[in-house]
Amino acid sequence: MRPVYLKPALELAGSMRFAISLLTLVAIASVAGTILKQNEPYTNYLNQFGPFWFGVFEALSLYAVYNAWWFVGILAFLVLSTSLCVYRNAPKMLVEMRRYKDNLREQAFAAFPHRAELAVPTAGAAARVEAVLREAGFASRTKATDGGTLVAAKAGSANRLGYVFTHVGIIVICIGGLLDGDLLLRAQLMFGGKQVVKGNPLIADVPPQSRLAADNPSFRGNVLIPEGDKRDFAVLAHRDGILLQELPFTIALKKFVIEHYSSGQPKLFASEVEVTDRDSGHTLAARIEVNRPLIHRGIAIYQSSFDDGGTQVTLNGFPLQGGRDYRFIVEGEVGRNTALAPEAAPEKALTLEVVAFRPFNVERVAGREERAPLSGARAVAERVRESLGPGTAPGREKEMRNVGPTVGYKLRDSAGQAREYQNYMLPMEIDGRWYLLSGMREAPADPFRYLRLPLDGRGGLDEFMRLRAALADPATQSLAGERLAGDLAPSGGDPRMRAQLAESGRRSLETFGVRGYQAVAEFIDRGVPEAEREKAAEIFLRILNGAAWHAWQAAREQKGLAPLKPDEASTRFVQDALNAISDSHFYGAPVYLHLNAFDEVKASVFQLTRSPGKNIVYLGCLLLVLGVFAMFYIRERRAWILIKSDRALFAMSGTRRGVDFEREFSDLTHRLARATSAAD
Repeated sequence: MRPVYLKPALELAGSMRFAISLLTLVAIASVAGTILKQNEPYTNYLNQFGPFWFGVFEALSLYAVYNAWWFVGILAFLVLSTSLCVYRNAPKMLVEMRRYKDNLREQAFAAFPHRAELAVPTAGAAARVEAVLREAGFASRTKATDGGTLVAAKAGSANRLGYVFTHVGIIVICIGGLLDGDLLLRAQLMFGGKQVVKGNPLIADVPPQSRLAADNPSFRGNVLIPEGDKRDFAVLAHRDGILLQELPFTIALKKFVIEHYSSGQPKLFASEVEVTDRDSGHTLAARIEVNRPLIHRGIAIYQSSFDDGGTQVTLNGFPLQGGRDYRFIVEGEVGRNTALAPEAAPEKALTLEVVAFRPFNVERVAGREERAPLSGARAVAERVRESLGPGTAPGREKEMRNVGPTVGYKLRDSAGQAREYQNYMLPMEIDGRWYLLSGMREAPADPFRYLRLPLDGRGGLDEFMRLRAALADPATQSLAGERLAGDLAPSGGDPRMRAQLAESGRRSLETFGVRGYQAVAEFIDRGVPEAEREKAAEIFLRILNGAAWHAWQAAREQKGLAPLKPDEASTRFVQDALNAISDSHFYGAPVYLHLNAFDEVKASVFQLTRSPGKNIVYLGCLLLVLGVFAMFYIRERRAWILIKSDRALFAMSGTRRGVDFEREFSDLTHRLARATSAAD
């Protein structure tokens, strides 16, 4: 005996409202899966959302919505609910499709909204009525009744197949989705002894229990292959770890091809590969492009993206601290770490981690740009300084162009703390002047803020580095102060005034050397009343610019170079250099590394999928389309004509009684009237 609650539960599970509720939940979950990028490394989500929301989203499995237990459960219940609907209603509908309903009595005609009384029938009227109905697309059946002949007809019965096809299509699609999900992977992790490996191990160090067999029926993974290299595995990301999927073949990347538009944007990228079967040794040459995958042995190989395969880079190092003007060279490789020499970071040990190289960068570059101060800068500092902010800013007229190669790297100290940098190889023109840009950010979720290093007349950093070192040298600071006093005070004037001016020039450089313009702002805040701060800032900046000019000229003299004239270009250069030196205090690194040369190694990123449910989903989609078409575009109509000796009655019904139905009823009424009254 079944429990009393079983029947109501089955009725609820098989009801339309329950199925619609499940479809609504699937739609909501799909929205969440579309907004939030799926299957990213957990560290990315942690950096983006922070510890609290990271834990909340992880508990809800929002990082892999389509494989979440609750999403799979919803799909399973949807399959069950829809299957019950089909089981309960499809047989009735199929029977209803075949029925002509030829048991209609005369009294029932009065209940139809669309009915008519035809002319008095003549002999042979039934045969003529059937002919008219056949011409109108109806199938009919004639049955003798008490006192007359009933012709029952039907058309558009396939409309009911729409219900069956639609529901079966939903079932088939859900089954295909479940097959292509990670149910089989979870089963292997739970019952097959497989384990997710965490961290970032070498491929050779991945244990056997973290490797999946080549005959695994369903998987979706990625693999990066540098030019000239080959792989026989794919990497499957699962939660906070990975699994290795063995492949029944080896993929060798012979050449990576990329084409660009005139603006520098990529137009096409493709991979020329050779696929070699493990079993037979047969080799297949193919070209894989975006949206043109290679399907081999049931595995689809898609061109997902491209990356760096270990480019060799040569970086010129320039110090940003200290009173020495020197430079050094660092050799690096993308994906490898290099310890910086002591002269590069004399105060603390730093490790260079080259993380990215891009040979081209198509960006929107503003003709004029806004400059935002660093967070924490005070209002006075904002008035006395001009830069450090994004390389470009919204709200200006912009254009797309290729700004050349960039190198991305991290500088990590002995405590494990690191900042990320992105340096441009080619100079960039901003407001009619040329700079080298170096972006810095402290966390991956932060935007880059840019240090702008002004180029001298020969397109290099020689003069900037010479000026920077001079401003940090105490002896040059004193000399610059004395020369500034000579410019401002007459030679025969008050010696005390001259000494005060010299000291003011030296102190301005010394204060500026602490933390740039922010130190200047703090100095003015401490020593000047609020009402006089703006005027004091203007005087201080005038003294600072003059002292910096003389420090630069003194440094050039020490190198045996001719002095420069204080024209507009050189004055603007001093101002740009002071801005860059001030910003360097917030740069977070004692050196600037400029990309000087590179030997690029390209790599392709392929996505490999084995999807046994793909064809099942295609079949489900076909059934769904046919079902929707049948329900919306096929109208079911039924007609009855009762022919008696003294009169003929006509009635018609349909599932949708719109304008077309009214027109068809009117037309059919006239044609049947002529058919019943026509002579043999």
